[in-house]
Amino acid sequence: MTQDAATVRNFLFAILAEGGPRLAGEWLSLQQRHADVTTGEDLRDEAETVLAALADGLRTELSPEEVVSGHPPLRDALVDLSLRRARGGATPTATAMSTLALKEALLAAVMRQSADTQVHYDAAVLLNRLLDAAGVLTFSTYVQGREEIIRAQHDQMLELSTPVLRLWRHVVGVPLIGTLDTTRTQVVMNGLLEAIQAQEARVAIIDITGVPTVDTAVAQHLLQTADAVRLMGAECLLSGIRPPIAQTITRLGIDLSAITTRATLAGALADAIRLLEPPGSGPPRQVGARSHATG
Repeated sequence: MTQDAATVRNFLFAILAEGGPRLAGEWLSLQQRHADVTTGEDLRDEAETVLAALADGLRTELSPEEVVSGHPPLRDALVDLSLRRARGGATPTATAMSTLALKEALLAAVMRQSADTQVHYDAAVLLNRLLDAAGVLTFSTYVQGREEIIRAQHDQMLELSTPVLRLWRHVVGVPLIGTLDTTRTQVVMNGLLEAIQAQEARVAIIDITGVPTVDTAVAQHLLQTADAVRLMGAECLLSGIRPPIAQTITRLGIDLSAITTRATLAGALADAIRLLEPPGSGPPRQVGARSHATG
């Protein structure tokens, strides 16, 4: 680091160290004006943490860009800021404007502290390098944060779209609607196997009435699920085989002989009840049903 560079860094450090609370307030005001951020104690704490970490980073031998990525306190403070914005529903523009607002606040503090135009120039160059790197970090973190939120919402929607229902004593069923891909198959399989264990189910029905088409990939997913069900000690029935689906399966040469298939869910449930029926006895009584004496 050259002597001139060290001088500029010391100058900025002094501004941050001496004017931290004032700078935090000005930064928050600028964020409120440009980034539509609502101020509060948590945001003031956030601002003071970032400014303190920035001041500490200026005392290191790291380059301006490395201060942002290689100085853990500053990197963590900026990552927390960006993730908080992402989880709070802020736009990418608002997140970027928060970083630009810090640059504006610091440049104003530099001009208050010195009237030397050369100092203004050198400080502006250093701040640009620092806060441009900070802007890149906050934006990339924001994108990652939003992607995590989208993935979590996607997983929740998958779970909601594949409910496992108790159809009868020891019988569970899962109605499938829409396309069945690898990810959704895993969700279906996990939910079905957990329900079989929790409810001591002996028969599981997979209803594909709402699946628009069955191709080789979908059939493979269904066979994998049926195999997993059998490993749990239960029988697997497949319902919802409509005429177009049956024709497609036949045309493609898909072998579903390992699974008992029925055209309707009612037909599959009737088969499930017969499977549960002990030899020589009538159909099992539904849970909660009461016998009534006949006169």
